[in-house]
Amino acid sequence: MGAVYSQLSITERRKIERWRHAKVPVNEMARVLGRSRSTIFRELKRNHFSDPCLPKCDGYYGAAAQLMAAGRRARQRKLIRHPELCRRVVERLKNGWTPEQIGNRMIHEGARLRVCQETIYRYIYSKEGMAQELWWYLPTHRTARRPRRARKRQKPKFHRDVSILFRPDDVAHRRQFGH
Repeated sequence: MGAVYSQLSITERRKIERWRHAKVPVNEMARVLGRSRSTIFRELKRNHFSDPCLPKCDGYYGAAAQLMAAGRRARQRKLIRHPELCRRVVERLKNGWTPEQIGNRMIHEGARLRVCQETIYRYIYSKEGMAQELWWYLPTHRTARRPRRARKRQKPKFHRDVSILFRPDDVAHRRQFGH
């Protein structure tokens, strides 16, 4: 089982801001917060404040970072924001197209508004897509999505002690019909 992930809180973001101004190393920030160092690096890069009108105010600010993160979470998904695009995608799914084919066809046609296959899969397995039972139109007909690289190794079909070298002579020399 993987670890449970939680978003950074405003207090954690303010601590990161203070430590950043105090030039505390990212490894130390991560250790004290109990987070991965890549989480801190991603936070610093993603929520870096910059304004061309105020070039001296560039940097990481906890309150601004919280607002940017909240804005990203509140933004609706593309297929919900654009119902016409959603209608075209669902229509093609119902005609037997795969999400890969739909996404690549939109690129090939040079559509002004397009989505990638991952966006289509996320919509299919979202609350809205499950209500329409769009999973049925996928080639595998799975109601739940399998995580990537989470398949278990298949056991071998034949026992390793069973070898083709130990066949009976009649079978090995094809003396009987059917061998």
